[in-house]
Amino acid sequence: MLSHEEILEQLDSLIASHKVPLRRLYCDLANTSALLAANLNDLNWLGFYLVENSNSLILGPFQGRVACTSIPFGKGVCGRAWQEKRTIVVPNVNAFKGHIVCDSASLSEVVVPIIVNAEVVALLDVDSPLEARFTAKEVKLLEEVASRLGAIFA
Repeated sequence: MLSHEEILEQLDSLIASHKVPLRRLYCDLANTSALLAANLNDLNWLGFYLVENSNSLILGPFQGRVACTSIPFGKGVCGRAWQEKRTIVVPNVNAFKGHIVCDSASLSEVVVPIIVNAEVVALLDVDSPLEARFTAKEVKLLEEVASRLGAIFA
């Protein structure tokens, strides 16, 4: 396992180019999901949802089981993080009003928006089969990852 600092260093080398074409964007997001999934324990899903239009998110690159392909603005944890433009950590998804069940094995979730010019362009979504799985240190790592990924959307 890599340390959080090593993960960020490797991420920086993976996304070194800016203002990349869509194909490169998907490659960078796919590699980022693989990097994080390989270095964070007890996850059952990790990936991205991209803002398709003002009303919906579409599924992007991910690691894990089959996922929801579209999420409406304001719905579920991802839609709410998009609407509120903030990270949402859910220790128990069954207690989250309006949670969208894509994988019934998921018990906790963290969603981090990727923001460019004050607008959400994508979301990093991470699920675990364990309740209260995500530590403050890991949330900070995921927020740093999202911040760095903003450069590939700019």
